[in-house]
Amino acid sequence: MKTPNIGISVENRQAIADQLSKILADESILYSKTLNFHWNIEGPDFHAVHLYLETLYHEQQSTVDTVAEKIRALGHYVPATLKKYLELTHLTEEIKGKNDSQSIFAELLEDHESIIVFIREEIKPIADKMKADGISDYITGLMEQHEKTAWMLRSHLK
Repeated sequence: MKTPNIGISVENRQAIADQLSKILADESILYSKTLNFHWNIEGPDFHAVHLYLETLYHEQQSTVDTVAEKIRALGHYVPATLKKYLELTHLTEEIKGKNDSQSIFAELLEDHESIIVFIREEIKPIADKMKADGISDYITGLMEQHEKTAWMLRSHLK
């Protein structure tokens, strides 16, 4: 692949790809957990939660794909193994609670909030230090998606 000539230095493209790879790992683990919860939900609210989790995992699948495409657009290969995701992620793949909606939503909320915090810390450095406003805007939008989902999960837990 020809080296991208997009106004971002080689060093900064590498640093951004490294941070996006961590985000990709988090998003992939969250996708896997959401799918697991979708398959294994139990309880009197099974149907509604099963459908909501289906919506969430479809959104996660799309997010995983767009993060990976951002890495490729920077001229880097995408880490794409579960082993690598587990090395890069801030999350855990372990399921802590039961298969009821309260446990599932509490765990998903924790993961979404963890991703929000990580992304929030990366927005300014990517924009200011690495001169990549477009990527900064993209991850800001990604953070806002997680904030909306976190709000909905929090509302269910109240």
